Amino acid sequence: MPSPPPVTPPGKPGVSIGVDIGGTKIAAGVVDAQGTVLRSTRRPTPRHDAGAVLAEVADVVEELQAEVDGSIVGVGVGVAGGVDRNRATVYFAPNLAWTQVPVQAVLQGATGLPVVVENDGAAAAWAETRFGAGAGIDHVVVVTVGTGIGGGIVIDGQVMRGAHGVAAEIGHMNAVPDGRPCACGRLGCWEQYASGNALVREARSLAAERRPEARTLLDLGDGTPEGVQGGHITEAARLGDPVAIEAFSTVGNWLGRGLADLTAILDPEAFVIGGGVSEAGDLLLASTKRTLTEKVAEGSNRPLPRLLLAQLGNDAGIVGAADLARQPR
Repeated sequence: MPSPPPVTPPGKPGVSIGVDIGGTKIAAGVVDAQGTVLRSTRRPTPRHDAGAVLAEVADVVEELQAEVDGSIVGVGVGVAGGVDRNRATVYFAPNLAWTQVPVQAVLQGATGLPVVVENDGAAAAWAETRFGAGAGIDHVVVVTVGTGIGGGIVIDGQVMRGAHGVAAEIGHMNAVPDGRPCACGRLGCWEQYASGNALVREARSLAAERRPEARTLLDLGDGTPEGVQGGHITEAARLGDPVAIEAFSTVGNWLGRGLADLTAILDPEAFVIGGGVSEAGDLLLASTKRTLTEKVAEGSNRPLPRLLLAQLGNDAGIVGAADLARQPR
């Protein structure tokens, strides 16, 4: 018997502001109750200075507030890092060199608006579940495949945050014992094998070994394996370059292995795959789906989760953060 549709959170009427703080840019927008971005802006991130970053965010909020007719009901801030369960303090944000930053208190004092803080992966997951590829699905895991791997988990209409607020750091599941070193300090993390960085590493390695086969790929760069970039791999694969296609297949295989592990733990109805690497579509997802199917089906008759491409693109973090600011605590 099919499960009933999830209850749509009531939320507050009006518009809210979503802010996505990254290591290189601050992206922000005014978002309505239907998830539509009405106004948006971007600024460079002042690096390694939490005070300067939050002052810039407050200025962005003031700028957007001045452009909108009507009141702003709240501000949601997404950060690539660990956020406490109260959605107030950033425990750590490696790309920003932050530790224990009281984001909510600082921004509420500067803007006079209610502020909630969320992990950026969780914010993107919320957006895709409310307004994107996962809309109407009860149990969704969003996996963002970019430079690394981020994500978020939404179960029964709620973001899963964990006991301390730092759940869903899925990119740091252990894929290979004592494997490649990761920026988190551990070895063999999943994102070292199934991310954009992993794709570039694999393509460069294959191109160095098989230069004649990689001619299309190499010509798109500077002619050397070291010159190969992520965009070159996608373009070359679409042109039929066998080395680029194999690099996608290898990374997709690793991605499928990790999704199979998450399936065993979480039993989601669907995975939504986003991030820059996902723009390659079936070049990545064909091998991902094949491996996921093989690994989940081994020795069991359990249902397979669906594999969906994210729909909201770069706006997901802004939309999700803004909508979470509208929801009841």
